[in-house]
This record gives sequence, structure tokens and C-alpha cells, in this order.
Amino acid sequence: MTYRTDRIEQLLSEGVRDKVYPGAVWAVGDAHGTHAQGFAGVLDPAEPDVPMRLDTVFDAASLTKILAVWASIGALWQEGKLDLDVPLGAFWPEVDGHPLEAVTARNLLTHTAGLPLRAQLKNLYGTDPQDVRDGVLHEALHRPPGEAVEYTDRAALILGYLAEHLSGQRLDQLVTQRTWQPLGMDNTCFGPLPAEVTARCAPTELDQDTGTHLKGVAHDFSARLLGGVCGIAGAFTVLDDLGTFLRHMLASAPDRAGFGPAWTTESLTIQTGSLEPTRGLFWHPAPGSDSADGIWVHYGFTGTGMWISPQQGRWAVLLTNKLYYTRDRQPLTEVRNAFRALAFA
Repeated sequence: MTYRTDRIEQLLSEGVRDKVYPGAVWAVGDAHGTHAQGFAGVLDPAEPDVPMRLDTVFDAASLTKILAVWASIGALWQEGKLDLDVPLGAFWPEVDGHPLEAVTARNLLTHTAGLPLRAQLKNLYGTDPQDVRDGVLHEALHRPPGEAVEYTDRAALILGYLAEHLSGQRLDQLVTQRTWQPLGMDNTCFGPLPAEVTARCAPTELDQDTGTHLKGVAHDFSARLLGGVCGIAGAFTVLDDLGTFLRHMLASAPDRAGFGPAWTTESLTIQTGSLEPTRGLFWHPAPGSDSADGIWVHYGFTGTGMWISPQQGRWAVLLTNKLYYTRDRQPLTEVRNAFRALAFA
């Protein structure tokens, strides 16, 4: 299996030059290991002599939805503790008698639950975590379940709460014990990070309150509001841990982690019928790719992304801190699409 590593390195170096991001790390591989990896740029433009490194810690942002929520729900599903098609009100007292009772876990995983699209938790429910939980779980639906595919962070937040209900553990404890620790993902955790780890963390957006770039604390405000741990965001990770996670997804048999190949197969299958945009379970087909290639992707707002194709037996990871410069998605979108094309050529 060959990879166009010289062209990948050129692509990512051009992204640094064009200030799409200060720096990037990347890797490509298969079920047996990592076959190529590299880095470009610097950790922080304020310290131009400190290069980006392969072990740089990144704010995973929405990759948390996969690393923590998707993995935990998959473990519960494979244990028979969760039927994806049973309405939540049938087994979850917190939502019984509320609009969410008619929604299924599959609706949430495919973004077809009809949830409100608003996500400003503080403005809606205040700052007390229990008030936020009650507000999110008791809110009226935006439309009937199954009617449309509409992405909202609320789906992951609710599924995180569901995983806690079914397991009797906090989400961070559950995923650490069931997935991250068994796989040896020792550099993946929820923040805030301790000082010694923060030192090698890629900074993200400028915090207007402090005048410094966020580093070691989640960029996502909802995650910070909820103490750093929630289904939306809040996890931090490194390149090697993501490679380990994706290799496990391609494994032909379950080994150490709670979820196995049955959950991967179920998730990387179109679940939304004729509705657009098409979705699997939290994963979606990679934009610009041929459906025959079977490439699935998940992105994070801070500039993270990972791809997987069981058909090709390949995976790829690209981690950047593009949010250091801008919230404009288009420049990084172009880099991501070009990187995916090279990684799966």
C-alpha cells in the first residue's frame, strides 16, 4: 500500500504558508498500523521556534462525539443494554412524559430526531449543569422524528446523558474504562488539562476575556459550561491515539475495547434512506469522494478530522489548530478534501 507522502507534505506546508492553520500533524494507515505520518508548521505563531510535533495535544472538538459518545453507545448496544429503535421514554424516566420520549437512539445518531437547532445552553437554561440537563431533555421538538436530517450538537449531548443513565457512570469515566484505557489511548482525556500537558497543547481561538488563545481548556463553550465533560466536545487527544482508535474500528474481531466490528459495520452504513444529507450513525460519507470508495469522515470545529474506509482497509487523520486564525471553514475544507484524495488514492 503506497501513499503520496511528498504531496501530502507539500499540501500541508502550503496551508501553513497561507495561514490556514499554524501547524498540522497527519497520519495514514490500515488495520495493522500507521504507514506514514508527519507534521508541518509551528505549535503557536507567538513562539515561531517551537515546531508542531507528532505528540502535540489537540482540542478534539466534535471528534469527542465519536471518541466518547459513539464508542460508548456502541459498547452498550453490543452488550444488549440499548435497542436503537425503542423510543427513549420506554426505558428512560428522565424523558418519560416529555417530547423526547418518542425519539429513538437511532434518530439521535442520524440527526433525524427533530431536535431544536439552538445550542446556546447558557442563554436557554442558565449555568447550573442540572438545569441544563433538565432543559435539554425536556425541550419541545423542532419537528417530528424521522422527517429530516438536521445536524445539531444536542444529539450528542443527549446521547452522552443516555450513556450515563444506562451505565451509571459519568461519560468521562465510562469511556476511559471501556474504550480509551483498554486500547492504550493514554493521551486522550477530557479537559481541562494539567499544566504539564497544556504545555504541548495546540492553542485555539483567542479568548476575548483574557486576551490569550485558549490552550488546555475546551474551545466549545458548552463543554466549558458543563465542567469540561459532555457529549458535544471537551476531549483532547493526540495523533497516535486516533490511529489506534481507527485501527480498532478496522479490526476483524473485537479485542480490548467495548465496541467491535458489528458496531462499525452498523455505523458505516447509510441509515437515512432517501433523506439528504445522507448519514450513518454519527459518521457521514466524505464530501467529494466516490460512494464506491466507502470513505466516512467526522470533523471537529477546531480543525481536526478523521477518515475511515473499511472497503479499502484504510484510515487517515489530519489535526490542525486552524481556529487560531479564523472561523472561516472554506480554506481548511479545501485542504481536507485534497488530503483525503491523497490519503485514499
